[in-house]
Amino acid sequence: MRVPALLFIMLTASCAGPPAPLQQAMGPSEGPSEGATSAAIRLSGEGEFTASDTAAIVYDRKLVPKGAQGSAHVESAAGQTRTSLVVEGLLPNRRYGAHLHVKPCGKKPDEAGPHYQHKAGEISPASEVWLDFTTNAEGAGRSSARNDWVLDPAKLPGSLVIHAKATKTSGPEVGTAGDRVACLTLKKVS
Repeated sequence: MRVPALLFIMLTASCAGPPAPLQQAMGPSEGPSEGATSAAIRLSGEGEFTASDTAAIVYDRKLVPKGAQGSAHVESAAGQTRTSLVVEGLLPNRRYGAHLHVKPCGKKPDEAGPHYQHKAGEISPASEVWLDFTTNAEGAGRSSARNDWVLDPAKLPGSLVIHAKATKTSGPEVGTAGDRVACLTLKKVS
């Protein structure tokens, strides 16, 4: 089941509590990789998390209950990439990690591949897209990030993965966020 665009707008406007902070990834502003164009790139993925549809798939029903749904949108243009995530029906008052990954969602959690990195080998919010969020009392949450680089049309992220824990921001496990609990496949939109 796809989340209607109106529901996305309603979720964005009606999530209780203050808006999620914009996670600004600072760093040197870089243009697209060689061969990339300056045209806007838009990616989107949404739906109810089910055990069978890889457009929006659940891997852990304890952390992503039946009926939970999500919507992810990425827009890359004019030297920036903006990513947003809205979820509902997750566990209330709980912190989750979320990142863009290189491949589309699959039946198994690892099929989405590693985190998408703008600068290969750099594990940081400046090179990756980190969208950690905390749900409210109703299990709704949202997050957004802005990175100072554009996506390379030849190397687009394939999914947004929700993780069981918040992203570790330092130390030897930097960038990790626990098990993969759900996934939204991203598709290019016009």
